[in-house]
Amino acid sequence: MKCVILAAGYATRLYPLTENFPKPLLDVGCKPILDWLIDDISSEVNQFLVVTNHKFADHFEKWAKERKENIIIIDDGTSTNETRLGAVKDLELAVSLGREDDDYLVMAGDNMLDFSLKDFISYQKTVDTSCVMCHEENELKKLQKTAVITVNDDKMVTSYEEKPEIPKGYLAVPPFYIYTSKDIHRIKEALDDGCGYDAPGSFAAWLSHKTAMHAWNMTGHRYDIGDIDSYERVKKLFK
Repeated sequence: MKCVILAAGYATRLYPLTENFPKPLLDVGCKPILDWLIDDISSEVNQFLVVTNHKFADHFEKWAKERKENIIIIDDGTSTNETRLGAVKDLELAVSLGREDDDYLVMAGDNMLDFSLKDFISYQKTVDTSCVMCHEENELKKLQKTAVITVNDDKMVTSYEEKPEIPKGYLAVPPFYIYTSKDIHRIKEALDDGCGYDAPGSFAAWLSHKTAMHAWNMTGHRYDIGDIDSYERVKKLFK
């Protein structure tokens, strides 16, 4: 399995901390955010593909040299928030470097978890379909700002919406996905079909209408680092 880490954003809400430094490499506790994610699953992944922008590529190259894993840094060529490619196009760029038989764990590089992703990987191997991660969310305003799914008794996704005004369900989907080799190579088809490319979940939403997809319930909490306040809270939690 390969792992694509989407890290090409500019994190403007975290300025001045991220004006000249990438958010995924900010320290939480005693190490960068990315180290927490990679340390958890390094035994399950044979290659990490970190997609960043041209502005921060050198920072990631320096960081990767200090890691023992097989890490490839991919520069998507953009230099400003206004010219960013979008998460799905960055994913397409990373997948173009792989083989036809590779499965992919895809995740955003700016989240902290208090549980292991190994159980998510094990679940995907059991159901043998592409999978999304989900958690129960009962606050309407939060549901309206994220992807929302419904599932049947077998945990198969029955509907998938990005930022719905009136959600059909209460299962929110954070930016963590596992795609089978067959499904991941449908990205170009999805984009040609009008799939959104900015939000990372847009491809998963498109794919859920084309093939079977399962959902795995998180066993803990995810912490999205979006602004200074959330970053300070996470640092206290993982001190």
